[in-house]
Amino acid sequence: MAGSTRYMRYIVVAFVFIVVLVFLSSSSGGPSKHLESAQAIMRGENTRWWGSQVGGPSNKEEMASGQNPAHGNSNLGSQGDRTSGDSTSGKTPLEIGKEAASAPTTKWNPNKSPNKGSSGSSDTSSYSQTPALAETAPGERMNATFVTLARNSDVWEISRSIRQVEDRFNRKYNYDWVFLNDADFDEQFIKVTTALVSGKTRYGKIPVDHWSYPSFIDQQKAKEAREDYGRRKIIYGDSVSYRHMCRYESGFFFRHPLMLEYEWYWRVEPSIELFCDINYDTFKFMADHGKKYSFVLSLYEYVETIPTLWDSVKKFMKQYPQHISDDNSMSFLSDDGGITYNHCHFWSNFEIGNLDWLRSSAYVDFFELLDRDGGFFYERWGDAPVHSIGAGLTLNKSEIHFFNDIAYYHVPFTHCPVSEQERIDLKCHCNPKENFDWNGYSCTARFFEVNGIEKPAEAKQSD
Repeated sequence: MAGSTRYMRYIVVAFVFIVVLVFLSSSSGGPSKHLESAQAIMRGENTRWWGSQVGGPSNKEEMASGQNPAHGNSNLGSQGDRTSGDSTSGKTPLEIGKEAASAPTTKWNPNKSPNKGSSGSSDTSSYSQTPALAETAPGERMNATFVTLARNSDVWEISRSIRQVEDRFNRKYNYDWVFLNDADFDEQFIKVTTALVSGKTRYGKIPVDHWSYPSFIDQQKAKEAREDYGRRKIIYGDSVSYRHMCRYESGFFFRHPLMLEYEWYWRVEPSIELFCDINYDTFKFMADHGKKYSFVLSLYEYVETIPTLWDSVKKFMKQYPQHISDDNSMSFLSDDGGITYNHCHFWSNFEIGNLDWLRSSAYVDFFELLDRDGGFFYERWGDAPVHSIGAGLTLNKSEIHFFNDIAYYHVPFTHCPVSEQERIDLKCHCNPKENFDWNGYSCTARFFEVNGIEKPAEAKQSD
């Protein structure tokens, strides 16, 4: 009896085994099909993963020459600037954009954003929206570029910034990126940044006379000033290179031969973060709404760094009354009609602006008067108050824009939209509790008041 039971078990096991074999045989097309799809992606049949070319760089020589398949070939420009090609089969972003009709425009409501997320709650009447995974957005491209002042040692910090900007914005618009340095860029910097940028990358060397002491500066006096600032532990107070950087950003970056080819710029610095999707063309927005300068963070300047800056500003206002806009932002800059400076400024490590304005006689005269007074070297004038005062005096209030929907971080401050729905719509990952806008040391509330913009309801609740 025990033997019969054992034989029956063998028969049942064998039967089950046969059934399993039959089942696997009949369904063998499924796994094969999925494997085929994965292989197709790797071969490049689904080009979304690689851009316009199949696969990554094919060999070391190709990378060494700057010939990334995603960007085209590199060459040396007349200024000795390294230039990489476009990622769209030889067409420039401007040419691609012109193939599509430009979007209609409407009057801008400062309380509404053209940015639109999945729920569609934002005001988007002016702009066509881009699907979340679209490679290239429709519409005309502006004559615009990103611009970064960096050194070779900044390569990994700026790589992080580029990745942020590309993921949140530029992968859909493919704008150029200009890198400027007071020395030659090395091969590593060029290869890494070219691989990350979806548009054309360009590399420029700063002219020596733009990054050195002008003839009218007393270098001994400048040295003594640095030593004094160092003893007082003022940030960057004893730094020579920081002063050259501030002077260059204040009055020269827009005159570089590479930058002369563009009308609009977006400044990007190393180690910044963008927290939200940007689903519209910020450059086109600026042009369509008559904006010439923009910001996301504002604050009070460190008083010890600019003790005589406002004296030079008042000298400018007296010598060049024709450059002062009738509808200026003096009430943002001063609490007493211009007698003194309240130290409010827009934080210039983020700014989107119009290069024609910076190259205008109004701004150039402003910068050159300040430059002759020597405060970039005898004190520690920063480019942020210089840009802010220049914009505040020579532009109309309506030409300066606050990008509430561009959530941004630069150590140590964060701008994060206070509206929960907006953060959800734009796939933001910032913590609204870290938003600096309505902090007592921020000047954004003043900007809203001066321009008659109503504060967000969430900001009012925190007052």
